[in-house]
Amino acid sequence: MNRITGAFHGVLAVAMGLVLLFAAPLRAEVDIQEITTPGGFRVWLVEEQAIPFVALEIRFRGGASLDMPGKRGAINLMTATLEEGAGDLDARAFAARRDSLAAELHFDVGPDALSVSAKMLSENRTEAAELLRLALNEPRFDQDAVDRVRHQVLSIIRSDQKDPDSIAFQTFNRLAFGEHPYGSSINGTIESVSALTREDLVEARNRVIARDRVHVAAVGDITPDELSELVDGLLSGLPARGAPMPPEAPWLLEGGQTVVPFETPQSVAVFGAPGIGMDDPDFFAAYVLTEIVGGSGLQSRLMKEVRERRGLTYGVYAYLADRVLADTLMGHVASANDRIASAIKVIRGEWERLQREGVSAEELARAKRYMTGAYPLRFDGNGPIANILVGMQMRGMPPDYINIRNARIEAVTLEDIQRVIRRLYRPEKLHFVVVGQPQGLGE
Repeated sequence: MNRITGAFHGVLAVAMGLVLLFAAPLRAEVDIQEITTPGGFRVWLVEEQAIPFVALEIRFRGGASLDMPGKRGAINLMTATLEEGAGDLDARAFAARRDSLAAELHFDVGPDALSVSAKMLSENRTEAAELLRLALNEPRFDQDAVDRVRHQVLSIIRSDQKDPDSIAFQTFNRLAFGEHPYGSSINGTIESVSALTREDLVEARNRVIARDRVHVAAVGDITPDELSELVDGLLSGLPARGAPMPPEAPWLLEGGQTVVPFETPQSVAVFGAPGIGMDDPDFFAAYVLTEIVGGSGLQSRLMKEVRERRGLTYGVYAYLADRVLADTLMGHVASANDRIASAIKVIRGEWERLQREGVSAEELARAKRYMTGAYPLRFDGNGPIANILVGMQMRGMPPDYINIRNARIEAVTLEDIQRVIRRLYRPEKLHFVVVGQPQGLGE
């Protein structure tokens, strides 16, 4: 839940603007230093002293999947309350202190990780780091703050219950993953969130914010020694071990479709099948193939066939879902109730056509050009670079991945693509969850 929006005063905004201007696609090569702090934390650093601030990214593996049984939503509520006072600072004093330092702090959680993002001016770095240390180590969880944030979470849950997209994704996850944490919303339910106590939040914090599951990356105006001192100060006081990680998620869905009746003029369909992990030798071929089939651009097969040629939707896409404990090929489309059946038929037809015809050399070359050309554009500032680096750590990638990634894309052959089609794009495995009042869609 992205709730925390720290102050980002003029001087830091100007600094970020300069970074965006001068750090653009040029950062195709990134000099990553691997550091082990005296406290034993492994940290990746890209030094950039031209602009006087540092972007820090911290991830705690496990995220909301570490909720206690019967306490679904506790880690999400806890994460959203980290900014609501720490140490001797209540919520108002904490916010005032953050603003006075022109610091930016974000706390977020997903199914696989709790994320901490911070931007600190060099001149205020010590004070800003201390504020972050308090939030991680000494959160107050005052009852009035917990109740205020709880009310916001409950509003989100109620809103999701009326949103076709949320219903479709949550239904798909429940059917695909069952009782695994992936099978339910990280927000929890009205009942589970309403029952959470301050003690539950303390327990939730200890389950996920621990030293044995942390990844750290920093980019900006800071030396290795300075970063080591900062990281040890932030993290050394945390619990040594968090809760055990959940097992890998089972895949429970067979091919077919599930309809969830919902009064709306437009049906939403979420579709998916078993996917492929980043440690699989066929991953890059699957990555390129999925761009050809369902990438966000108008050149993807799904966009051409479903939108451009038939006008059945404004947008349709497919992607390899980024989950640590499950490998999934997912997609999404929305269309009028009287046209969703046609859209689904075309999507299934594209899976069948792939099996018959494969892809062309032109399609493969076009996808490679786009994917290799667009990649450097992601490195558009200290914050995005730090985010990419910590994500690489989470997935066990080597530091030189940034510099070899495009070569892996270029190495994909038509033979590789055909092999992945046989593995992944199997029409009989594809399942659609449709939310709305679809017409002409047989059960």
